[in-house]
Amino acid sequence: MTTTQRPLGRGQYLEPLLSLGDFVIVLLLFWVTITVFPEIKEPARELRELWLLVCVSFVPAMAWTIGRRHEYRAISIENVVRSTFFAVVTHALFFLSLIAFLGITSMPGRAYVFYYGLMVAVQPLFRLVAGVFIKAYRRRGFNYTRVVIIGSGPTAMRLFESMQQESGFGYRVLGVFDNNPDERFVYDTVRPIDELERFVAEKHVRQIFFTLSGHNEALAQVIKIADDHVADFYYVPQIPRILPRRFQLHNIGALPVLSLRPNPLQSIVNRTVKRTFDICVSSVFLLFYPLVYIPVAIAIKLSSPGPVYFRQERTGYLGDTFKCLKFRTMRVNANSDKYQATQNDPRKTRVGDFLRRTSIDELPQFINVWRGDMSIVGPRPHMLKHTEDYTRLVDSYMVRHAVKPGITGWAQVNGLRGLTDELWKMERRVEHDVWYIENWTFLLDLKIMVRTVINAVQGEKNAF
Repeated sequence: MTTTQRPLGRGQYLEPLLSLGDFVIVLLLFWVTITVFPEIKEPARELRELWLLVCVSFVPAMAWTIGRRHEYRAISIENVVRSTFFAVVTHALFFLSLIAFLGITSMPGRAYVFYYGLMVAVQPLFRLVAGVFIKAYRRRGFNYTRVVIIGSGPTAMRLFESMQQESGFGYRVLGVFDNNPDERFVYDTVRPIDELERFVAEKHVRQIFFTLSGHNEALAQVIKIADDHVADFYYVPQIPRILPRRFQLHNIGALPVLSLRPNPLQSIVNRTVKRTFDICVSSVFLLFYPLVYIPVAIAIKLSSPGPVYFRQERTGYLGDTFKCLKFRTMRVNANSDKYQATQNDPRKTRVGDFLRRTSIDELPQFINVWRGDMSIVGPRPHMLKHTEDYTRLVDSYMVRHAVKPGITGWAQVNGLRGLTDELWKMERRVEHDVWYIENWTFLLDLKIMVRTVINAVQGEKNAF
């Protein structure tokens, strides 16, 4: 075996430069804070100590992002913002702990709020802007990583297509190796695996992706070549297209297993964050709820005889039944639990039509949120008859009950609300609900809430 020295290129400086940019921003924002709060400057000894503590606290804060920011070239905006938020929190914890330990008192409480408020806003923006420039840099042919793919079957084809689809990821496939090449793989030359070691040495390959299944000898051979030439090795399992794209890796003893549907809300931390947010927002809303309830209740009572609230049994978390609250928008009728409202539904009152078009009829569900039956954001709860019917007709329908139902959801802000008079509409709604469950983040919830407000102000054609 012969090895050759690997050319490092300029990509090795990317992470240090970005970390340097983070550090400069941390210092610059502290300077702004001192300018806004000049009382921090006295005494001078404590000011010097504060500068030193800002620098020291930067080290553990960067542990949240160094190695995470570019370990995956196709990193998402949500991951960038989340890692940045935790970095800021870590900096704050260390900074405040060190200040308390040293007994520094020259920095007022409002200055801390100002400083870290700026950091939460500016640091993610810097990372996102940097990401845009890095992708543009890669599209021009720089900062790419040299890649080879072992295998030429369907999995290899999908991997190759994904790498070629977005040049901003910076993957350059230099070769494909397979002893039994698949003729459907569109690539110039598929070489035998015996030529891999010489190719890796000559082309300075950085990453090897192994897509073959049941080839233990070839797998051992390729792993040794990757180790000998200090190349990163990735094993790509053969996952059919019909299965979801995201998995979570777990271990049973020493055996790794993949869970079919990742659910971030299975984490007690994530559930606590979501529930705490639900309680806080619903509590604030309910304080002002009488301002909405009194005029709406009077209008409903004047429009037709019957109760102010419409209580309907709907399917909730893990398939349990709960009573969902709404302002009554229809005349009391026997079909309310069987048929959805249509655009010109004769059951609706004039007041009810207005409440539906403005989504005011959904506001009592904040009571359901406060009780714990619902969340502010989640899949919309359906009537029991829908659950019974669509469980048989739509694949993965019951998966949408793996989290609490919501007042608004990912499907609704993407135009999939209202009447589901055709099967494809429900299929699309379920598809969006399942995507939300598998990709939940707190930032995604905030995004959905903002889009819900915007849609309500602009008006929605399916709100009837």
